[in-house]
Amino acid sequence: MKILFIEPPKDQWFLMGEYHPPPLGILELAAYLEAKNENINIKVLDCQSEKVDWKGLEKHIESSQPDMVIPSTLATCNAYIVLRTIETAKKIDPEITTVVGGQHFTATAHETLKYPEIDFIIRGEGEETLSELVHAIEQDKPVSKVKGLSFKHNDKIIHNTPRPLIKNLDQLPFPGYHFVTEHMKKYHFKMMAGNANYALIETSRGCDHQCTFCSQWKHWKGKWRTKSPKRITDEMEHLYSEYGSNFLWLTDDNLGSGGRIESLCDELIKRDMDDLMWFVQARSDDIIKNKDILPKMRKAGNYWIMAGLERHDTSTLKNFHKTIRTSDAKVSMDLLRENDIFAQATFIIGERQDSHESIEKLREFVNYTDPDLAIFMILTPFPGTKLYDTARANGWIEDTNWANYDMIHAIMPTENLSREEVQEELYKCYRSFYGNVKRRLKGLFSPNPLKGRVYRYMASRGLLQALEGLF
Repeated sequence: MKILFIEPPKDQWFLMGEYHPPPLGILELAAYLEAKNENINIKVLDCQSEKVDWKGLEKHIESSQPDMVIPSTLATCNAYIVLRTIETAKKIDPEITTVVGGQHFTATAHETLKYPEIDFIIRGEGEETLSELVHAIEQDKPVSKVKGLSFKHNDKIIHNTPRPLIKNLDQLPFPGYHFVTEHMKKYHFKMMAGNANYALIETSRGCDHQCTFCSQWKHWKGKWRTKSPKRITDEMEHLYSEYGSNFLWLTDDNLGSGGRIESLCDELIKRDMDDLMWFVQARSDDIIKNKDILPKMRKAGNYWIMAGLERHDTSTLKNFHKTIRTSDAKVSMDLLRENDIFAQATFIIGERQDSHESIEKLREFVNYTDPDLAIFMILTPFPGTKLYDTARANGWIEDTNWANYDMIHAIMPTENLSREEVQEELYKCYRSFYGNVKRRLKGLFSPNPLKGRVYRYMASRGLLQALEGLF
C-alpha cells in the first residue's frame, strides 16, 4: 500500500510573524505506521516547504498514485483546506482512500461524514487506530472492529467504540523527521528563533485542567500523560544532532511543575547542546511553584515561557474554569524576568459579559503585569469545548465559517458588544500595548538579546498596521 501524508497549501497569516513549522502530527503518524507496518510505502508531501500550490498538488497525486491520502489537520480554521485536499484526491482517483483526524474532526465526526469525499475519520488518538485501519484494508478485513474509527456504510454513519489512550507515550517512535530531511533547514519562526533551525517537541498529551474554552482536555479524555525526562531529552538531542534544530517549541499546553521539570533540566544540562534554546507554555501558578527551578531551567536552555494569564477579573476566570489567581499574574511575569527568561502572556476578550469598560480594565491589567510580549485573543467557541456547547445551545454563534475560527475574528457578540465592536476592541488592545512608545523603546534597546530581537522584528513588520488591515 502507498500512503501519502499531505501538509496542504496554505495562505498563512500568523500574528507572531513568519512562521513555518514542521507538520508534527503527520510526522508522528508516519513514524508509527512505518514502525508497525514494514511493507507500506510512506511519503510525506509538505506543500509549504516545496512551494506546491493546488495545481501542483493535483499533479503530485496523479504522478505518485497513492492508495491512501491523509492530510494534516492542525486546527479548526484549516478544516476547509483539509476538505479541499481530500476532494482533490478523489477528483483524481475516486478509489483513493481518504482519512482525516485531529481535534476538530473528532468533535464534528458525524456532520463531517456527510461530505462524500471522506472515507474515514479517526477520533481521538491516531496512531493505533490508523495502523489497525491500514492493516484491515490490506488484509481485506472489516473495519467495524477498529476502535476510534468513524465511517459510512450503506449510507449509514457508523461510530466504532472509542479507543483507549496509549498508556506509555515513551513507547512511541520519534516523529518521522527523516521523511522531510530536505526541508529541515526551512522550518522557522522568525520572531522567536531568528535564523535558528526550528522544530517541535511533544512532551505530553492532554491536560488535567478543564478550561471551558479549551478542546485539549476533552479530546484527551481529561488525562494528562507525560513522556519521561530521558525520552524527551533523547528526542531533543536527536533533532539537535541529526538536523541542527537548536530552537525547539515544547508543544504541551501544560508544562506542570515539580520533579519532572527538574529532571528534564538535569538531563539537558548533561548533554553537549550549549546553544540549544527551548520555549514552553506554562500556567502562572506553575511558574510560581517552579520558582526555585527557574534558574536551572534557564541554564538548561529555556529562554522563553508563555503563560495564559487570560483575565483581570476573578469572575471571568471562574466562568472559564481557569483555576488561577489574578494576583499570580504579575508575580509570575516578574519571576521570569528575574531569571532572564522572556515573559510572554496571553489574554482573552469577548467573554459574554464583556463591555468597552471591562476590556479597558483588562488593558490596564496588562500594563500593570507588564509582560515582555502580550498576545490578545478573541474568545472562540471551538467544537469539542464546553464553550461551544453552551454558545450553540444559546444561539450566540453568528459566524459558522470555520476559516474564521482563529481567535482573531469575532465569532460571537457579547451582551454589550456587537461582533464588530469586539473586533475593534482587539485592535485597541494591541494598540494600547505595542503603541506605547516607552515600551517599544525599552524593548528595542533591551539588554536581553531575545527581547531586543523580538521588538525589532515587530517594528519591521508593522504589527499594528497589519492588524488594522486584516478586517
